[in-house]
Amino acid sequence: MADNYSRRSRTVAGGGGTSLYLEETGRADGRPILFIHGFSQCRLAWTKQLRSDLADEFRLVAFDLRGHGQSAKPHDAYGDSRLWADDVAAVIAALRLVRPVLVGWSYAGMIICDYLRHYGEENVAGVNLVGARTRLGTPDAVAETGPDYLPLRPRLFSADVGESIAGLESFITLCTFRPLPPEEYYLFLGFNAAVPPYVRQGLMGRSLDNADLLPALTRPFLITHGNDDAVILRRHAEHNAALLAGARTSFYPEAGHNTFWEDAPRFNRELRAFARSL
Repeated sequence: MADNYSRRSRTVAGGGGTSLYLEETGRADGRPILFIHGFSQCRLAWTKQLRSDLADEFRLVAFDLRGHGQSAKPHDAYGDSRLWADDVAAVIAALRLVRPVLVGWSYAGMIICDYLRHYGEENVAGVNLVGARTRLGTPDAVAETGPDYLPLRPRLFSADVGESIAGLESFITLCTFRPLPPEEYYLFLGFNAAVPPYVRQGLMGRSLDNADLLPALTRPFLITHGNDDAVILRRHAEHNAALLAGARTSFYPEAGHNTFWEDAPRFNRELRAFARSL
């Protein structure tokens, strides 16, 4: 992986004053791309993008969601749509990102919807939904979730260390079509384990459906999804595509939930083309 630019880090006060940790790299004058990770992850999930030749052309920013990575981990601060929206807005404002491309993986699809619902599309150039969920806690959302993932949730919420780690190990294994090499597997396990179980429970305790919002959006969307995603099934990507007028879709054969990691060259190439088209 190339790493042509040094990383710059800082903290930003998000919704309710929650401290959010972020890093950026790439061209200071390039179109900004804001990467938003998923449930129980951190900004390091985007390493294959931040340390790639995307940095030769774009300004690349990734932040740790509240409760994750090096961001603050308050209790009872994960069910309010406005807080998530304010977090994204705070990062955009603090870094003066002009019409960024929002790239949201998995749970971040709902966070992007939170932002667009409360702040609108004016300050966004386009959105890349990556294995992304836009509804949760409804019968339809359950039907679009992989059957092997649902039984893991009690262990992911457990305060027992052994039970929690066992759940995370199963979750990480489920996220990719092929097993990760040990050094990558334990990287993912490390930042997943750093997320307190109460945070994971808070995220998954939400119940919402953005079917009213998506048809009203006019910005370009790229939907990226693995054909063999065992966490969020392909049918959910197709549901999102049907609601978003003119959305482009890109389905990856022999790839799971982590398309941007499993096939980073293709992902980076398609993200570059999408960003350029805006």
